[in-house]
Amino acid sequence: MNKKYVKYLSVLSLVLVLTLVLTGCAQGSSANLHAPTSGPYGFIYKWLGTPFQNLILKTAQTVGGKNAYAWGIVIISFVVRLLLVPLALNQQYKSTTQQEKMRAIQPQLKLIQDAQKKAKGPDQTQKVSGLMMDVYKQNNLSLTGGMGCLPLLLQMPILIGIYQAVQYSKQIGSATFLSIPLGKPSILIAIIATVFYLVQGWMSLQIVAPEQRKQMQTMILMSPMMTFFISMISTAALALYFLVGGVVILIQQFITNYVITPKIRKRTDAELEKNPVKVVVTKEMLDGILNNGGSESTSTSTKATNATPEDRANEDKEAKDFHKNIRELNKGKQQRKK
Repeated sequence: MNKKYVKYLSVLSLVLVLTLVLTGCAQGSSANLHAPTSGPYGFIYKWLGTPFQNLILKTAQTVGGKNAYAWGIVIISFVVRLLLVPLALNQQYKSTTQQEKMRAIQPQLKLIQDAQKKAKGPDQTQKVSGLMMDVYKQNNLSLTGGMGCLPLLLQMPILIGIYQAVQYSKQIGSATFLSIPLGKPSILIAIIATVFYLVQGWMSLQIVAPEQRKQMQTMILMSPMMTFFISMISTAALALYFLVGGVVILIQQFITNYVITPKIRKRTDAELEKNPVKVVVTKEMLDGILNNGGSESTSTSTKATNATPEDRANEDKEAKDFHKNIRELNKGKQQRKK
């Protein structure tokens, strides 16, 4: 699971660092008067800033009115986020499927986590930690949680394009939205956008097993924190993009919670009924590692290799009983929650 957190923290850090670096040259009151013409910033402005600038101007001309430039940014942001929804929902489907399967192996992971605290020396720690990899591998689960970084990475050019379009355009930079200058930071829009992402994060935790919520809370907070920070060091125009994205992502999370997740739970329960989780780790095995330096693990592995058909049948029966107990436990938790 740690790899999952490292992956997301790395991607979010990349988004933040690249946004700051690529827009760093645009700071200053006269930034919109001197668009870069050479070097990496000139290249970025030519292929991202200028196209978005033209797109916002044409959309504003079509919309018309006092807040035309702001509504142009809102419309463009909404279209971009809608285009990303199918990809995001597909990623969410994979992630939710992974979470539901995680419920079944959670008792084994809990045993490993308890053993890690009791392990003495690097040798025992390594052996116990290695068992966690075995639990994932033998139950066909991914350490990355079934999610990728593509939706985040695809938004990078959009963020940079909108920022530069506002910074290097007198018309857009001096425009306002409900009396809020688009070319300057707006704490009001930043707070509203951040609240949307906080609500979405809270909703996403509601479909996660209670045992996993603590581990996910820090990661869930990264998106609102990044939204607020970037909105406050950039412009109200970019904050508008995040605000629109927050509305779309809330709708997306609603679909995930009340449409996708119930279907996945039914399907996963049916799959686990036919193919129960493999019991890779037991308390006796871990006690053997902690007390005998790993000899129990070796003997268990040998026993599994030389198992007879009768032994395997008994193991399958134990696995089914094990999964049945997990299902009853989960049902009890859900009833108490209701």
